[in-house]
Amino acid sequence: MAVNENAELEELIRNATSGGVSTPITESEPTEEGDGLDFDTLLLVARRSLLWLVLLIGLGLTGSWLFLRYTKPVYRSSSILKIDERTEAGALGLGTLGLSSDNQQSINSLSGEIELIKSNIIYRRLRDSLDLNVNYYVEGTVLESELYGISPFRVEYQGSILYNIKFNLKFINSRRFQISFILNGQEQKIENNINTLFDINGMKLLVQPTRLFGRNVIDNNYHFIINDEAAINGYLDQNLLVEIINPSANTIRISFQEFNPVKARAIINKIDTVYLQEKLVQKRAASAQTLRFLDQQLNENRRNLQGAEENLQNFVRRTKTYDVRSNVAEVKGKVETLEEARISLVEKLQLLSDLEGMVERESLTPREDITIKESIPGLSTLGDAQLTQQLGELNALLFDLRRVERSNRETTEAVQSRLDKIEYIKSNIRRTLLQRQRQLRNDLTKLIRKSESLDAELQRLPERATEEDRLKRPLTQYINTYTMLMAKKADFNIAIAGTTPDFQILSPASMPTAPISPVRLMVYAIGLASGIVLGLGLIAVRYLMHNTVTNVRELERATTASVLGVIPTYDKEKMAISKLVVDKNPKSAISESIRSIRTNLDFISSSKKKRMISVTSTVSGEGKTFVSVNLGGIIALSEQRVVILDLDMRKPKVNLAFGADNVKGVSTILIDKHTVLECVQHTSIPTLDFISAGPTPPNPSELILSPRFDEMLAELHQVYDVILIDTPPVGLVTDGILIMRKADIPIYIVRANYSKKSFLKNINKLIRANNFTRLCTILNDARATGLYGYGYGYGYGYGQGYYEDIKPVESPLTRLRKRFS
Repeated sequence: MAVNENAELEELIRNATSGGVSTPITESEPTEEGDGLDFDTLLLVARRSLLWLVLLIGLGLTGSWLFLRYTKPVYRSSSILKIDERTEAGALGLGTLGLSSDNQQSINSLSGEIELIKSNIIYRRLRDSLDLNVNYYVEGTVLESELYGISPFRVEYQGSILYNIKFNLKFINSRRFQISFILNGQEQKIENNINTLFDINGMKLLVQPTRLFGRNVIDNNYHFIINDEAAINGYLDQNLLVEIINPSANTIRISFQEFNPVKARAIINKIDTVYLQEKLVQKRAASAQTLRFLDQQLNENRRNLQGAEENLQNFVRRTKTYDVRSNVAEVKGKVETLEEARISLVEKLQLLSDLEGMVERESLTPREDITIKESIPGLSTLGDAQLTQQLGELNALLFDLRRVERSNRETTEAVQSRLDKIEYIKSNIRRTLLQRQRQLRNDLTKLIRKSESLDAELQRLPERATEEDRLKRPLTQYINTYTMLMAKKADFNIAIAGTTPDFQILSPASMPTAPISPVRLMVYAIGLASGIVLGLGLIAVRYLMHNTVTNVRELERATTASVLGVIPTYDKEKMAISKLVVDKNPKSAISESIRSIRTNLDFISSSKKKRMISVTSTVSGEGKTFVSVNLGGIIALSEQRVVILDLDMRKPKVNLAFGADNVKGVSTILIDKHTVLECVQHTSIPTLDFISAGPTPPNPSELILSPRFDEMLAELHQVYDVILIDTPPVGLVTDGILIMRKADIPIYIVRANYSKKSFLKNINKLIRANNFTRLCTILNDARATGLYGYGYGYGYGYGQGYYEDIKPVESPLTRLRKRFS
């Protein structure tokens, strides 16, 4: 919500500043003062949170003690096993077939052994050999204890067994007992004699004493639980841990954790025993199953291989080729050859066309010492002797014509006869060129058809190649698989012949003496750390949530505007609306603080006799009207004529402060409905007057921008020394900024413990955007202990008895509570 509020506020101020004559800010904003970590505020929050920090640390340590008090200690018993696969195949010169000494292979092999140990096969043997079906407990003062192997009684059961139900047992005397349990949400109680079979909802139950049964069992409360297979398996799964210690040495550790150390050790010892037995059984069964699987895969692969061979043979018969890719290269070579021939034919056609143009233009070489082949180098590529001869004759005739024309006119017989010969030879050349062009075009057409045929064949070859690869792929796979299966079967038979299991207990299960959890020192450390972290987190949260201005030091750090003064909290009465109080309590701390502000204003504007002061704030509720009214009253008490204008026409409050009506005022003056003199209202202070806002107009901003507003100010300056304007909040509307531009001293109100810190950054932006170099700030409603950020206040403890405010006597408990508040 704070981020959204700040964003909206910045947008409103940006819109407001852009609506006036000031130039919009186009460059990046400079870094605001006060950014970063505020060590003063952090220290204040830490001091106020010190008691909470101590309480949270105590809470953490208390939680650790309670955890240790009501948590059962867990014990762990472990054994270390060495598992080897000893093979005699190496002695036969066959190597360790099927067995790899690679570290990863060892890990994979040991992982399989771990899964065997944690399988239901081992769990079933444990249930059969250990007494895990019934758990016996004795209830202590706080915790219960399991009586594994030391229970003073045993239960036998048959029929419709009630599994996983807690049966509470209390011995009435040495021969009689009472059993209670909850079934279907109802508690049931049964009394019976020891060694006497009785019925519980279809379950036959018999309670028998053991050798540990004595007179002291009467004083204790017992209960037992009959576990089903799923409960036992879940219990073993949850508490059994099998891990690899050294893959190279094939060693594993089997651990079991339990609340009862005797039971943990017994389970580990029994696992070591039943594992060897099951390993031998599983080895024989696995070998037989593996051989059956290999035979099955060989038969199936043999059938698949035959099918793949037949498919490839059919493909060869249909395409009449054994290697499609070699055909691709051959066809590509033919296509390239045809393309070269086509290019040559095109060039020849172009040459014939050029020759035809040269003949028509008679642009052959007219020199006799240069042959036609030397003149036209491409003519030799045609290989046409007739055409070459005709062109040579034409060239000679043209040369002869040029020679005769030098000494004869064009109409002479010598010239005309030569022209006729030239025309005759040109007609012969045309016929020859036409025949040659027709022949070349026919050859080009045939070549293109053949090339298209080869292209079509080349386009079909990838499809054939893909089909060939598709047929060869399963064939190769089946061949490799068949060969691999045959080799694996041979290797497996050899490995079975020379492999025997080797199992060795390197470290038997020991009786655990100390619990593995909870660790007392660690639990207390966690409790202490948790308390400290929660305390620091509380300090951080309170610091981050501390987003309001609390003292004048924060105001000075975060803004570039001057601070006129600080107005303390007014504790005389709770005011629903702002009031004039300086005339009623002239010697109070609040009156003195406002007098100090008046003095500072005199220093700022000492050269001016007539002053206009505007008072604004960011949002409503920061004490803008209260400061305006009382500052005007203090200035008026110094024998200066003061008028207060209420320009907050949307939400007028000045008339409420003086208990007057709001029938007419600034809005009616600006629309020329009333004169200034008609709207001036007097107060209890002779030199203090005010003009209320008047009825709310639909266009307050336009009225303020009108020339009538400046005329009204000019009229007031003729009568009053100080014009004090209560403007609307600049964070909500633009009217306040428009008025601040006209004021001699704009004042910005910041309310302690109410105004957000982000408002201070907006003050700096307002100064930069509108060049408000004389903008001043006032901290309002500051508490006595935080007026200046120190441990004393302006109105208390300084000059005892100087003010009328009297600090009440506080009890030590009240002072301590305030110290940490």
